[in-house]
Amino acid sequence: MSKAIVMGTAETWDGHAKGSRGYRRVLAALALAGVATFAQLYSTQAVLPLMATDLRITAAEAALSISLATVGLAATVLPWSFVADRIGRVRAMAIGIAAATLLGLLVPLAPTVTLLLGLRALEGMALGGIPAIAIAYLNEEVTKIHTALAAGSYVAGTTLGGLAGRLVAGPVGELWGWRAAALAVSLLATAAAVLFLALIPKQRRFSPSPAIGFGGALRTLGGHSRNPKLLSLYLQAFLLMGGFVAVYNYLGFRLHAEPFGLPATLVSLIFLAYLSGTVSSRWAAGLTTRFGRRNVLVAGIAIMSAGLALTLVENLAATLAGLVIFTGGFFAAHSVGSGWTGAIATTGRAQAASLYNLSYYLGSSVIGWAGGLAFQAFGWPALAWSVITLALTTAVVTLIVHRPPRH
Repeated sequence: MSKAIVMGTAETWDGHAKGSRGYRRVLAALALAGVATFAQLYSTQAVLPLMATDLRITAAEAALSISLATVGLAATVLPWSFVADRIGRVRAMAIGIAAATLLGLLVPLAPTVTLLLGLRALEGMALGGIPAIAIAYLNEEVTKIHTALAAGSYVAGTTLGGLAGRLVAGPVGELWGWRAAALAVSLLATAAAVLFLALIPKQRRFSPSPAIGFGGALRTLGGHSRNPKLLSLYLQAFLLMGGFVAVYNYLGFRLHAEPFGLPATLVSLIFLAYLSGTVSSRWAAGLTTRFGRRNVLVAGIAIMSAGLALTLVENLAATLAGLVIFTGGFFAAHSVGSGWTGAIATTGRAQAASLYNLSYYLGSSVIGWAGGLAFQAFGWPALAWSVITLALTTAVVTLIVHRPPRH
């Protein structure tokens, strides 16, 4: 009889409710996972010039330490999602984050460029086990009405992680070199990973999926790819993230040139604008319970576009204010979109979130690079208007596809 009672309780449990101890542990643990993941992913970005000088390689070759890590992550988000379906979300995230942390600690010791780049690629592949699985986990373990807010907290952690990796590496690299900088970031990520493992609650609503084979995997992915609502979110991830990366890739060149003429040290501080994303991702996720995901996502896109339009003014204060607004709008839209995938997908949630992340990082690679063509040929206005056009296209698609039900 007691067994029946326990089973009944498990079946009727709706997830960790907002305000509960379990809910707070979920938010804290996933935020720490975001710090551990994105601090490591971008750990070398702030010290690329130092790395190029020390290793006697070109800037493009040094930048491969970032590109190969993000490509490794994009390549493994789907395989990791199927692993998580078999062994569990928490176990898969623990393996990924532990492997990435160990590889990150080895990066500063790499004696050759080839080994360095190989370790960075492997590090990215290990980190592929975090972003998509985290979203699938919270969609299963948090009450349905609060999953958007939980997703926003996770995205806030990713912004802090990306910022921390850059801000820690920069000063340490100036004092002791790029190897010390990479080590400092890896130690930060190690601390975050340990706290994540200590805080993450055990999963209570996860049921292992049977092995479905390659054909079954294709059917799962094909089902998601034929869902118009999921496709619109994948398009949003591709276009918005691509535009976001393009802006951050080339705004530094604009600020370094006339009429601004800022030194490189000050230009590197533009990443502090990420803090607006830390705030907006949680704020936007909280608003979804009042105004709905569709309206908040479109509002985030509108704010993002307005901020970028402000950077067209040849005034430093206006440009920096526009960057802060642009960044806040982007992360507001991203936090809603990433959490929405798990809510729409009733089966194969990890795969649905993985496709979102795959689109996200493909956009980063493709549009983040292609934006430079517009910038080099026609200047900053061409890049800004191109990104605004991509954003508004995303908003229109969202409004059309995610129409509210008619009563």
